[in-house]
Amino acid sequence: MPNSGEVDRFYFRSLYFREPNGILFEIATDGPGFATDELMETLGEKLALPPFLEPRRAAIEAGLKPIG
Repeated sequence: MPNSGEVDRFYFRSLYFREPNGILFEIATDGPGFATDELMETLGEKLALPPFLEPRRAAIEAGLKPIG
């Protein structure tokens, strides 16, 4: 089946493929995991981005809505 080949997403690796009706599927690994660049004790307390998205940090943060 045609697919994207392995795509490194920093927190996990993915493989993408489309089924005959055009629906895109992603199969991803469990690891290395979201604790790759944060301590487990503080995981999720601040916005962590994979290196390939760091150049877009300002735009991403500007688009976030407060929780609560």
